[in-house]
Amino acid sequence: VQLVESGGGLVQAGGSLRLSCAVSGRTVSWYAMGWFRQAPGKERELVAAIPTGNSTDYADSAKGRFTISRDSAKNTVDLQMNSLKPEDTAVYYCAARLSAYSSAIYYRKEQYDYWGQGTQVTVSS
Repeated sequence: VQLVESGGGLVQAGGSLRLSCAVSGRTVSWYAMGWFRQAPGKERELVAAIPTGNSTDYADSAKGRFTISRDSAKNTVDLQMNSLKPEDTAVYYCAARLSAYSSAIYYRKEQYDYWGQGTQVTVSS
C-alpha cells in the first residue's frame, strides 16, 4: 500500500488547513490509520488516529481543534486542522496498519507498517 499526503502549507495562527492522505493499492477500510507529526529536534508524535471502525482518538494538543476522518469512496483519510498555533508547525505524516479489529487504535509509531513522505505545515504567529 502507498500513502501520499497533501494539503500542507503556510498559514497564520488561528487559521485552518485540511490534510489528505491518499491510499493506493488497498482499500483504506482495511487499515487503522494515524496522523503523526515531527517538529525539528523532536520525536514523531501521534496527532490523531482512526481504527477500521468509527471511533477516533486525539492527542491532548489536538483535541477540540483537529478532526480525523475516513472517506472510503475516495480512499483517503483526512485531517482537518482548525485554530492552528505556531506550535503545530511540523512535518505531518500519514501512517497505516492492516487491522482486523474495528475498535483497535494504535498509538505508537512502531505499530504502523506504512508511511507517507510527509507534508510540511508551518503556522506563523
